[in-house]
Amino acid sequence: MTVHPRKKITISILIPFLVFILFFTIMFWQKYRSSHEVTTPPQSAESIHTVTLFFAADGNRLAREARDIDPCDDDITCLKSILNELLNGPVGEFEETLPEGTTVYSVSIEGDQATINFNSTFSDAMPSGSSAEMLAIYSIVDTVAVNFPKIQKVKLNVDGNIGVILRHLDLSDPLVADYSLEKPSLSEPEKTFNKINSNRKGAER
Repeated sequence: MTVHPRKKITISILIPFLVFILFFTIMFWQKYRSSHEVTTPPQSAESIHTVTLFFAADGNRLAREARDIDPCDDDITCLKSILNELLNGPVGEFEETLPEGTTVYSVSIEGDQATINFNSTFSDAMPSGSSAEMLAIYSIVDTVAVNFPKIQKVKLNVDGNIGVILRHLDLSDPLVADYSLEKPSLSEPEKTFNKINSNRKGAER
């Protein structure tokens, strides 16, 4: 049998060369894939949407509370999210205005008017008294108006009933915002005076 040493030498050189080519091909492919991968960036602080909610303060006034919510794609989704935050109640020192168990059935926006349809708990479990009703109703209306400047009127329905009448308030017609119910913020001199006065009363005790 004849031996061909030249052929053996050629094969021994070719195999490392092919391994070398294969190695760099794999490296190039991995680099290409990593450079073209679509990654989802982490949520930044800029994507958080800050809204204003109105809750009761001192039992007879409304006060603003800022709340961060997830960004939303359209006004309807945003409005539902804001109303749900209002129904969740305050996280600070203020008091909730809406009856526990109140839910939003539906929301619509047509032109400058928003229509909100609540469940029957909204009216059935509403706290008695004209002041409590006013705070509850305008915590909704003012919250909608301040977060959606283009909305000028808010219509409140219950179980699809458009002619809702509470014990003291008639909700048959759309309502406009009333910021006169809002608790005025104290100026710095007033804050200082109140703090000194409070410290003085504490010392007298």
